[in-house]
Amino acid sequence: MYSKRQNLVNEPNYGNKKIIHLKTPTYRLVLSSIFVALGVSLSIFPGAFPAGPTKVFPFQHMINVVAGILLGPLNAGVVAGLIGIIRIGIGTGTFFALPGGIPGALVVGLVYNYLVRKDAVALTEPLGTAIGALLSAFLVAPAIGAAQLPPFLGLTAQWQLFTIFFLMSSIPGALMGYLVVLALKRRGVIEGD
Repeated sequence: MYSKRQNLVNEPNYGNKKIIHLKTPTYRLVLSSIFVALGVSLSIFPGAFPAGPTKVFPFQHMINVVAGILLGPLNAGVVAGLIGIIRIGIGTGTFFALPGGIPGALVVGLVYNYLVRKDAVALTEPLGTAIGALLSAFLVAPAIGAAQLPPFLGLTAQWQLFTIFFLMSSIPGALMGYLVVLALKRRGVIEGD
């Protein structure tokens, strides 16, 4: 006789591989909590380094990629937002952590869940981060009274400087996230394409 507890998740038989099923709210909540804790921990050690008024933190973008693929756009955006808020609170992030992190997670989640279900979707994260750079240059920086950035590499336009600073973080982070997703699929921890 089966108890109700044993049959909560209808798991298909994959032999000896243990596959994580992310269909239940409990799994999504636990995985989101783990991602937030990982993002905050990595912001302390090894940390982020300053670039203009921002802080370059590639691990945020790595988590955006993995969360966007595993959790979808809404949950990945919440994870990125929580990491940004906590980083601002503990001093390892700036106000630009929110527009720098959330759009990348949303783009990866949207593209993976609604357009293309391939691992290479991880490389769309810098597109979302570029949108965040524009938001930072045109909305956030003027709202918080950030000083005009000095020229960098001959560029003087604020949106160009924010885009460069954000992509310095996003491109390595997206590549790390892509490698993490490949490793998780290769090990059988998550389902493959």
